Amino acid sequence: MATSGSTERFYATGRRKTSTARVWLTPGSGKMTVNKLEFIDYFGREVLKLLVEQPFEAVDAVSKFDVVAKVKGGGKSGQAGAMLLGIARALIDFDPEFRSALKKHKFLTRDPREKERKKYGQPGARKRFQYSKR
Repeated sequence: MATSGSTERFYATGRRKTSTARVWLTPGSGKMTVNKLEFIDYFGREVLKLLVEQPFEAVDAVSKFDVVAKVKGGGKSGQAGAMLLGIARALIDFDPEFRSALKKHKFLTRDPREKERKKYGQPGARKRFQYSKR
């Protein structure tokens, strides 16, 4: 729990694939800013907006917090997933009572799936060169 001036801010970090999101929550009107841009201007897709707002819906806190996020790495979908985890963690920092509701919806679990590395002597991570019998 961090305080700056008279306004309380709650900070958390979320990760997904190769994306990292640093999220600050302040009690407010529901305004979301990502990398100094409006949320919809940054992500562009309504699906990602719905994904990021899920933790607020789970704890019945829609439009009660302003979100400022700095995201980097990966693509837009991974960044949105990182924001979801960061928001969920920051909500717990605000009120530990939210933990059970967020855990029920699996918003506190970091998705461990990463890109598999390419293996030497092969064209890709799993792909093999074509087998020729003759």
